[in-house]
Amino acid sequence: MINLLNLEILTQRLLLRSISLQYQADIFREFTEEITTYTYPRVPKSISETELFINESLREMASGDNLIVVILKKDAQEFLGCSGIHNLNSKYPELGIWLKKSAHGNRYGLETITALKDWAERNLDYEYLIYPVDKANIPSRKITEKLGGQIVKEYEKTNLSGKTLHLLEYRILKS
Repeated sequence: MINLLNLEILTQRLLLRSISLQYQADIFREFTEEITTYTYPRVPKSISETELFINESLREMASGDNLIVVILKKDAQEFLGCSGIHNLNSKYPELGIWLKKSAHGNRYGLETITALKDWAERNLDYEYLIYPVDKANIPSRKITEKLGGQIVKEYEKTNLSGKTLHLLEYRILKS
């Protein structure tokens, strides 16, 4: 089994590194109300909630269930956000990502999701990747569409803030 706790994936501009407590202040500061508009999780009420999220992520990574990474600018090691692949042992792993507000509009999301898709193709036995995206989240929809994602399902889901998300579930096939 791959050691998910010490993983690094390099792209042209980014370093995707296994999440760790080293980034809890960054995650707590940047995972804002605006950022969570289209996400299932809610803004943490305290840094201890962020610590709990990281520790749970580490447990899930140690068991091989999920991969959660922080997204860093390769040159300056600046924190940009988090991403991951859930249900690694499934035939249908699920992608997810969020970027801090100041990182929006730089195509970091596409670069990250492309790198995770490439990693999955080399390391996982799956049929296709799932990428659920809120219908109104046009930038995230563009990411999956650039990777050949096709909408296979539409549904509503209430997030942890009590807001109803109008999700489009994309399927991204292996290359």
